[in-house]
Amino acid sequence: MTNQTAAGSEPTESHELEGLSSFIYELGHLKRSVRTGWWLAGIDNPETVAEHSFRTAAIAYLLAALEGADTGKTVLHAVFHDIAEARTGDIPSVGKAYLKENEAPGSIARHQLEGSPKRIADDIVALVDTFENPQTIEAQLARDADKLECLAQALEYKAHGHPRADEWVQGSIDSVGTSTGRALAETMKRVEPDGWWKKFVSSYRGKAVLRDVTTLERT
Repeated sequence: MTNQTAAGSEPTESHELEGLSSFIYELGHLKRSVRTGWWLAGIDNPETVAEHSFRTAAIAYLLAALEGADTGKTVLHAVFHDIAEARTGDIPSVGKAYLKENEAPGSIARHQLEGSPKRIADDIVALVDTFENPQTIEAQLARDADKLECLAQALEYKAHGHPRADEWVQGSIDSVGTSTGRALAETMKRVEPDGWWKKFVSSYRGKAVLRDVTTLERT
């Protein structure tokens, strides 16, 4: 069975849609796969790979917009950069040293997309490969976004009572390559992680008090 597609594009076979369906379900596994490196910092329930990838993609957009780069391609690099971990899990640095074989993430992505339309598989594998070997500004910015997300998470964990997370702060900053990324990293280090909601709550409460006083004066 062949499915209809837009004019000018290749038809999609039903078995190819089955391949994509399997890939979609596999991506769901990332919502259950935790970032195990944080266990070394004493974090019992760290964020998942999917949670990390979401904020990485958002940061990637911000960096690309600031740099005037292709925002769409930068975000796509970030969205797919850790999909291999659906199969390998998140392996911390102390574990990678013992691996005899280090399968390239792009090669793993090719396996994950087996049975999918070739044009889609090729695009995603290329995104992963370029992220791992960044030759474009978009890939470089996506890699910086990955490090900035780790920086943000480390600062949040530290602010919430996990002092050992501080060991990840400078390492994350040092891994950022672009000038825009470094400037953002240094600013993030100065900004309080909980400041955004504290400022809002303080302002909201002040307005609420003023509103209550005004109501009393009218009665």
